[in-house]
Amino acid sequence: MLNIRPIPAFDDNYIWLLTEPPGRDAVVVDPGDADPVLAALAAEGLRLRAMLVTHHHGDHVGGLGELALAFPGVTIIGPHDPHIRGLTQRVGEGEVVAPPGLASRFTAWEVPGHTTTHIAFLGEGVLFCGDTLFAAGCGRVFGDTPQRLSASLRRIAALDPATRLYCAHEYTLANLGFARWVEPDNPAVIERERAVAASRAQGLPTVPSTLAEELATNPFLRTGEPQVIAAAERFVGHPLQGHAAVFTALRHWKDSKYD
Repeated sequence: MLNIRPIPAFDDNYIWLLTEPPGRDAVVVDPGDADPVLAALAAEGLRLRAMLVTHHHGDHVGGLGELALAFPGVTIIGPHDPHIRGLTQRVGEGEVVAPPGLASRFTAWEVPGHTTTHIAFLGEGVLFCGDTLFAAGCGRVFGDTPQRLSASLRRIAALDPATRLYCAHEYTLANLGFARWVEPDNPAVIERERAVAASRAQGLPTVPSTLAEELATNPFLRTGEPQVIAAAERFVGHPLQGHAAVFTALRHWKDSKYD
């Protein structure tokens, strides 16, 4: 059975550690920093067999080189992106990923928008979504377009609502503050904000979330809801047509007035 747990890194990153007990092999997702990974592996007596990478930003790939030196022969799987050095396998849309050391299999999904070559890994009822989708939010647009990020989020929104979403940052409480701006009377947002605040007060992670939670509380996945459309239209001052237009208004609103 696949076991997934977070390795905290930097101020708010999560590197995901995957194992299938009773084996001692391990896989990590988006290792931006080698030191916490090495410490976690040593503490549990694990051997790193593979690394999965969603996109090229330094807080996701910064540990690849040191970890590859520490574990010669480790498999490093990521997107077709020339910015990422050291990959041993590059994957694109629909390709099956079989990380050494695990029986679990994942399918590569191209989910651009945060970056042009961003991918996610889907399988075993989970989605490792990097920075495309956050709990109660989504990534900024860097070198791509809001329209493409909106399309990626609509694709994720069509998954089984029970899908567990493993994003790479602890941004949930701040994201819910913006969700309250958009939908101040949404009871699901209000309750989730209360629960997340309690978890953070205890130092507990608030991810993974489920897609069902996101569909109920994440404004960037609720771009077809009348109250979200109305809020976005109030911000831009004119009518909006379609998910991409509403998403673009929300992303600009959060970038310019909230973050």
